[in-house]
Amino acid sequence: RDFIKNMITGTSQADCAILIIAGGTGEFEAGISKDGQTREHALLAYTLGVKQLIVAVNKMDTTKWSESRFEEIIKETSNFIKKVGYNPKTVAFVPISGWHGDNMIEASVNMPWYKGWQKETKAGVSKGKTLLEAIDSIEPPVRPSDKPLRLPLQDVYKIGGIGTVPVGRVETGVIKAGMVVTFAPAGVTTEVKSVEMHHEQLVEGVPGDNVGFNVKNVSVKEIRRGNVCGDSKNDPPMGAASFNAQVIVLNHPGQIGAGYAPVLDCHTAHIACKFSELLEKIDRRTGKAMEDHPKFIKSGDA
Repeated sequence: RDFIKNMITGTSQADCAILIIAGGTGEFEAGISKDGQTREHALLAYTLGVKQLIVAVNKMDTTKWSESRFEEIIKETSNFIKKVGYNPKTVAFVPISGWHGDNMIEASVNMPWYKGWQKETKAGVSKGKTLLEAIDSIEPPVRPSDKPLRLPLQDVYKIGGIGTVPVGRVETGVIKAGMVVTFAPAGVTTEVKSVEMHHEQLVEGVPGDNVGFNVKNVSVKEIRRGNVCGDSKNDPPMGAASFNAQVIVLNHPGQIGAGYAPVLDCHTAHIACKFSELLEKIDRRTGKAMEDHPKFIKSGDA
């Protein structure tokens, strides 16, 4: 459970998820059981907006390279990722052995029955054999660099001789040296001195870039993970004291009503909040209202 926070922070920055499934007897079954980790990770990826998925069935060596085991796992996994929201036809399923390196970079000689993966894409059909080819077939998403800057902070570092360096992924807009930026909800405004990615200086960071940037006269104590950085002169981000949300209850013991206090995960922020009132119960598939001001909602409701 301790790692789920990091899982959420990382996944919120991803364009594609690779779901590694353990092919071993009992391991796969445990992973996709009701409280299994595989199920939770797939659900998180979809909920956090990761629209592309690759499924790698690992430890094929422990199944003696069994075709029937691979087919069984594909069938089960297809069913459960469909429930989560993914279309299995757009997903590459690759049998691998991380330990022996099979189908990772080069096609395996141990699974002659395996003819390769194929998936539907916007351009048509994409095919390959290895996990590397599946990664190469990820479609690059459209990058909204014309929108106002939004950069959720993943961490803030203090680096000797340089100063305060916030780090995060540019979601929209661009960040460059000389810009005046505002951090919300901290309400801190400062100038960007330089922008770096992978230890190299950048002229500008664009959507999709994981950058570090040096800011003037701001201490590490003033800004933190979960704050959002934006351009002070172009629709800067602002903190919200309250908002209306559309919520689907996936799995929750007991009922939920006004006063319920969960932790909200939003981009890289994890923050305690409270449901002040339930406005309406809706059909989770159509979005149509079913009941006004319900007293409680339970698992499966929206």
